[in-house]
Amino acid sequence: MGNRERLLDGAKQCLYAKGYRATTARDVATAAGVSLAAIGYHFGSTEALLNQALFEAVAEWSEELGRALSAGGDKDTPAERFEAIWTAVLATFAAHRPLWAIQFELIGNVDHAPEIREFLVTAQRRGRDELAALFAGVDPATDAPGARQLGAFHQALLAGVMTQWLVDPDEAPSARELAEALRAAAQ
Repeated sequence: MGNRERLLDGAKQCLYAKGYRATTARDVATAAGVSLAAIGYHFGSTEALLNQALFEAVAEWSEELGRALSAGGDKDTPAERFEAIWTAVLATFAAHRPLWAIQFELIGNVDHAPEIREFLVTAQRRGRDELAALFAGVDPATDAPGARQLGAFHQALLAGVMTQWLVDPDEAPSARELAEALRAAAQ
C-alpha cells in the first residue's frame, strides 16, 4: 500500500474516531504513518483528503447498507418489507454511528463547503430515489405518480430516526415500533 492509500485509510480512521472538524493533518499523518508533507503532495490539502476519505467511507457504507436492505425485498406484504428493511437500517446505526454523526456535522457547515454540499445534494437525491424503489418498488425515473414524495417521506423518516438514535439510542424506536406507528398514522 502506497502513501496515498495509507493516508486515505488513516483519514477514515480519524473521521470515525474524531469526526470531520476535529481531525487535524497531524492526526491523519500519524494514523497513516507518513509525513505531513505527504498530504499536500497527494491531496493538496487536509480538507481535500478528508473529503475524499469521507466520500469513500460513505460509498463503502452505502454498499453494505444496500446488501443489508435487499434482504427485505422478499417479504410478502409492504408492512413486512417495511419492518425488515428498518431492522437492517437500524443495525447500521450501531455499526456506523460515527459516520451518521459526521453527516450531521457536515450539514451544519454546507454553506461554507461547496464540495460537501454537492456531495450531500447528490447523495440525498440518489437516496430519495433508492428509498422509493426499496420501500414501494417505485422507480422515480419513470415519473411514477408520487414516487418522489414517497422517497422524500422515507428520507425524512430516516433522518428523524437517525437523529433519535444518535441522541438517545435507548429510547429510539425499533423497526417493529416504526411499523406499528406507520399503521396507526395511516388510520
